[in-house]
Amino acid sequence: MSKTFRLAAVAGSLLAAGLPALAYGAELEAQIRWTRYGIPHIQARDELGLGYGIGYAYARDNACLLAEEVLTARGERSRYFGVDGKSSAGIGNLPSDFFYTWLNDNESLRRMRSAQPQPIRDLLDGYAAGYNRWLWDTQAAGTQCAGKAWLRPLEADDLLRLTRRLLVQAGAGQFAEAMMAATPPGQATSSVVKDGEVLAAMERRQRFHQNHGSNAVAVGSERSMDGNGLLLANPHFPWFGALRFYQMHLTIPGQLDVMGASLPGMPLVNIGFSKDVAWSHTVDTSSHFTLYRLDLDPQDPHSYRVDGQSRPLKEITLRVRVLEPNGRVGTRSHTLYESEYGPLLSVPGKFPWNGNEAFAVRDANLGNDRVLQQWYAIDHARSLDELRDSVERVQGIPWVNTLATDAAGKVLYLNQSVVPYLSQQQLADCVLPEFQKQGLPVLQGGRRACNWSSAPGARHAGLTPPEQMPSLTREDFVQNSNDSAWMSNPAQPLTGFSPLVSRDSVPVSARARFALERLKGDGKIGPDDLQKMVTDNRVHVADMLLDDLLQLCKPAPAGTEAACATLGSWDRHVNLDSNPGFAYFQAFVARFLKIDGGWRLPFDPKLPLATPSGIALDKPQVRQQAQQALVAAAQEIDGRKIQADEKWGELQLTGDQTNPLGIPGGTGNEGVYNAITSEWQGDHYRVLSGSSYIQLVDFTADGPKARGLLAFSQSSEPGSPHHRDQTELFARQQWPELPFTDEQIKADPELKVMELRER
Repeated sequence: MSKTFRLAAVAGSLLAAGLPALAYGAELEAQIRWTRYGIPHIQARDELGLGYGIGYAYARDNACLLAEEVLTARGERSRYFGVDGKSSAGIGNLPSDFFYTWLNDNESLRRMRSAQPQPIRDLLDGYAAGYNRWLWDTQAAGTQCAGKAWLRPLEADDLLRLTRRLLVQAGAGQFAEAMMAATPPGQATSSVVKDGEVLAAMERRQRFHQNHGSNAVAVGSERSMDGNGLLLANPHFPWFGALRFYQMHLTIPGQLDVMGASLPGMPLVNIGFSKDVAWSHTVDTSSHFTLYRLDLDPQDPHSYRVDGQSRPLKEITLRVRVLEPNGRVGTRSHTLYESEYGPLLSVPGKFPWNGNEAFAVRDANLGNDRVLQQWYAIDHARSLDELRDSVERVQGIPWVNTLATDAAGKVLYLNQSVVPYLSQQQLADCVLPEFQKQGLPVLQGGRRACNWSSAPGARHAGLTPPEQMPSLTREDFVQNSNDSAWMSNPAQPLTGFSPLVSRDSVPVSARARFALERLKGDGKIGPDDLQKMVTDNRVHVADMLLDDLLQLCKPAPAGTEAACATLGSWDRHVNLDSNPGFAYFQAFVARFLKIDGGWRLPFDPKLPLATPSGIALDKPQVRQQAQQALVAAAQEIDGRKIQADEKWGELQLTGDQTNPLGIPGGTGNEGVYNAITSEWQGDHYRVLSGSSYIQLVDFTADGPKARGLLAFSQSSEPGSPHHRDQTELFARQQWPELPFTDEQIKADPELKVMELRER
């Protein structure tokens, strides 16, 4: 039996509580129906009311999380937490504040806001009002941040700040510390960030795809068991912070009915399904920024030359407030330097600023004011063609691929994100080869001819047009696991694109090889088959290497006895009851991949799904280095005092010390489809990121039938009943049915209904 709450408020009461009311006298109204596991099904007559319901529901589960992430996006962490500590993105408070003060300056926010159509503005205004309404109703009682000075009313612009933060995750945001480290030659090094922090940030940039990766498979009518479309969405995102997904179902009768998951502060579904289509995203390999090497004016290190003419660097003074050790609030300032391409950066040993050269970063997503409109259009798509057309027309996808299917059994792969455009001549003349080998697009900044250009038919100046980006529609399957577009379906390789967009004839990731192995042939595929790809927790790289690795254990080199015994009895999985073999294997693989010529069968672009494979044990030097890698791996893991009889579910944990929970899965680099990234913390591996919102949609004759969960549960608040309920399901590898139809929602035994109104 459902329980109904009716809550009403007037604008005057909000003002009396110190919370802002909407500037206009519109009535806000929404219905929220919570089903089991705290999933809100939000219905309203318009976008203003829908945003209102979203903001209220999200605040109930994650008000403190959102408040802190808004603080980060406003550049105010140091004001409340001091300069020590880091944001959820791992950036120190002070460089983070300066970076976001630069990113979200008033003029950028004004342009972003003015570019939004009225429905988006209404969603943002409604969201802020709903969040603030929850604060007024509850005063955040029972949360971790109740009474904190930084728990403040939300503004619609705060949501735009969060959106701009999301946009630069695959571009300028990865160079935040490097930007703050850039100081002219002859001046003291930056006091904002140390060299070690910059180098650590560059290592973090290299791990971006590992910590923000994803799998997705769309199966069409030729291969699905019932001839309809199937979609598996398995994004691998952080379990904490600004990229922590949230489940919700949004309805405006006659206009919108979409269910899925959203990122914090987003009044839209980012990955989801409707009665017509289902879609997911995977982080792509495209370049969403370029770097420029500037030729400095020998007479003035504050100027650079373009086509022989000297141009001054723009100096921008940034100021942030800082909580000092004595408890007072002071002000710190920092000068950021900008070229016509973008801000300068400095990385020790890689990107210097000396008397001859400097480097700048240009991010294509800094001008992407269409991202909210993009997901608004996707949410409203009523066919696969509409979805594809919206992505090509709006061109607002920031840094992900799109995979989708529909009830008719067509499947779609798109690599249609925001990518700079350079002509073939520019690619030949402007790209610096010494950096190209490192996978970094660095261009000559001394030639205006190396500026991004506009292709014929381009919708936006400087961006690669959709016609020159990968698109594939089929009726068997498409898949992606953060690879280039090349092998989305081996029957139809996608080749010939700009290297900034997609590369072919490059190694295929172990996760994609695992998926393609499961999908090959002409057998029929059902929902259970897709679910097992995740829940099997198979370590695919073990199938490539373990047999040869065990040859090194005959006999076991000194110091590897425990490692060899554990690896010998390991089941090649990372299930809860698997032994600790994965710990030894992972440590070995990290070292093996650094061995030059270590593979028995190196990568062959003619055999992309079978190579590389094996250890070149017939080469004495490789055999010796592999043995050394095994010894070093054994020393590392033995040093952690892991016992041979411990299970993986006792080692890889989430939750606090008093109530830990074992989590299956392992790192995607080792080919684990259920990718889980964890780090050793004292006596266990603590989960940081990985499988997050899981969605498996089957378009049956009776409409979409969906199952799935949010691996880390709905609420970040330990006191919430929905803090770990779904996490326990995830640990047991149970995917419940997702209630989508009105009948399914009403039948939920834990249904609670709230009628929310404000005028």
